[in-house]
Amino acid sequence: MFNLYSKASLPTAYGDFTIYTFSNDEKKDHAVLVRGEVKGKEGVPLRIHSECLTGDVFSSLRCDCHDQLVQSLKYLASVDFGILIYLRQEGRGIGLLNKIKAYSLQEEGYDTVEANVALGLPIDQRDYSFVINVLNYFEIKSVKLMSNNPTKFDYLKEKGVNVIERIPVLSEPRPEDKFYLETKKVRLGHKI
Repeated sequence: MFNLYSKASLPTAYGDFTIYTFSNDEKKDHAVLVRGEVKGKEGVPLRIHSECLTGDVFSSLRCDCHDQLVQSLKYLASVDFGILIYLRQEGRGIGLLNKIKAYSLQEEGYDTVEANVALGLPIDQRDYSFVINVLNYFEIKSVKLMSNNPTKFDYLKEKGVNVIERIPVLSEPRPEDKFYLETKKVRLGHKI
């Protein structure tokens, strides 16, 4: 079951949005920020952003998540319409506790992929099915995906979503996240 649960205006430091929540079969409350009128539109800019407490909230320099979220919000605020889907799946789906365990291993020299494997966890456990439900709800005809992650492209295309363009969401590497970004590029195929 996928139905609108609530919506409200959400003025932000970057621009005005409408925030939507939906009832769904998952036990997580995902958020959907909509800029302008998207119903039935073609070429809708779309950012699929997975929760990163350390980056999004605490502005951690270990990853580029905060930078990507801010860039995406600024971009969406600069266009007439678009969507940001904020998925509550911390640490590529492994949860906050395991993410911090992985951080500890990274401090011993493991990369982000090796750390997950050493903990007996999947490299990436995220589920994007909620995204398809949102796109169907708004009757989106095609999207411009704001992402560096080829897995998101492949998933959307596999599900029949017309991805007409990729909008890169890049940040300057810092000493604290350079190894992490290089790992995402080399091991996970990100377009960085």
